[in-house]
Amino acid sequence: MDDQLTFISEIEEYCRNAGIAESTFGRRVVNDGKFVGRLRAGKGVTTATVSKVKKFINNNQTDQSVFDVNVQKGEEKGVISKADRTPNIEIAPTTKGENLKKSAFRFYDNRQKYLMFVNTCNEKWVVAERVGMELSHIHPTPPALRVFDAGMGDGTVLTSVMREMHRRFRNLPFYIVGKEISLEDIRLSLEKMSDRFYEHPATVLVVTNLYYTESPWLKPRSMEAASTLNWMDVSLAGDSAHEFHDQIKSLQPALADSWQVQASKETGNPLYVRPSVLVLYREDQKFLLDQVIPKPGQNRADYDLVIASQPYRSRMPVEFKVKKVISPLARSLAPGGRLLGIHSFGNDPGLEIIRQVWPDENPFITNRHELFKELKKDLRNSNRDLNYGTYSDKRALFRYDMHTLPNELDNNDNRIGTSTLLAAWNAVTYVAQIEDERLEEVISDYTYLDATRDILARRKGLWFNDESYVVSRKQT
Repeated sequence: MDDQLTFISEIEEYCRNAGIAESTFGRRVVNDGKFVGRLRAGKGVTTATVSKVKKFINNNQTDQSVFDVNVQKGEEKGVISKADRTPNIEIAPTTKGENLKKSAFRFYDNRQKYLMFVNTCNEKWVVAERVGMELSHIHPTPPALRVFDAGMGDGTVLTSVMREMHRRFRNLPFYIVGKEISLEDIRLSLEKMSDRFYEHPATVLVVTNLYYTESPWLKPRSMEAASTLNWMDVSLAGDSAHEFHDQIKSLQPALADSWQVQASKETGNPLYVRPSVLVLYREDQKFLLDQVIPKPGQNRADYDLVIASQPYRSRMPVEFKVKKVISPLARSLAPGGRLLGIHSFGNDPGLEIIRQVWPDENPFITNRHELFKELKKDLRNSNRDLNYGTYSDKRALFRYDMHTLPNELDNNDNRIGTSTLLAAWNAVTYVAQIEDERLEEVISDYTYLDATRDILARRKGLWFNDESYVVSRKQT
């Protein structure tokens, strides 16, 4: 299996550097546009075909390193979550002209795409509502209701969930841990938190840049990283949202230093320079929260709710998704705890637009059934008290929409504004994880806008489907 993952990664790396679609690669090498997709689905391949592919890559190889997907090395060498978006573009001169040489592309590196998507689609709202439904099924025990957010992003989902938590459990202390490696997202998230501390005083908020295999326990795995752990304990004085906001804002220089990243030499992905943990709580609640406030080296996981919304790249092999993301999160559940996972599903107008331009495109390669099959295999005989809720499509699937002006898409002459078309195109290519190199191939003419206009007019809007699943631990 490791050999096949490495083989797929070599093909992906070549396609990224060569700026060609995987379907184009398949047709050129083995006369099969779905060749790479079949490999990801687990289809076997003969040694003769492997040799043919490797020979093609070697004969057409530019100066590039092979992307190392090594499941034994952990998240440090793999593709990081949706929330991890630090750009990494390297410029190098060539013998003829000054051409751009881009490092291994990671879809979520482009922050402008992300911000435009967040502000033009209501996925954050819909996901927060879906997470809120899980709160009626949890059974918190003293000393606090414990929540882990596996990718805070800009904090929109988490703050919405915290409002719902306050409505349902207004007299319980909250212990909330958010994983996020992006400094910009940390800033955006913390800007929203002063109101949360005001409305629900008994709140302990922890933010960390540790990996998925480390962050639920707030403890680096390696001795070297543990010895450099940067633990910041901050008590907020006062009793108003304005005072809390000013003190959180004053943390920016410390955050800029603590949330530095470096590019992985193997993949170009951002890795933390120094493992960091920021603990925030109200000073006037410190005595009451003594058993809730975490301390270095003395932490447990045992979460009542784990939020895993888009924590991995859809195109990654299911083995990576499970071993490096979902398995550690499932292990961190308390008795009666629930993990809600959400990822893109497709089968929507967004994918229709994509396939108007790239007919063989299949970005959503793993459904909840396949993921659970691999998860059960990975956990094997351990964690036998876990339940796996795939549910019916009616419950598991939900949709979110792109915002448009009232009646904008109801006209009969297809006169849709250019800004709406561009926002829609950005959203569909963002969700489908289309690399910049491939986008450059199609934006030289207006075919992509024609495809977008056609689907928006025919469907009277643009929406996307997400798929959810639940892992729960039996209550003792």
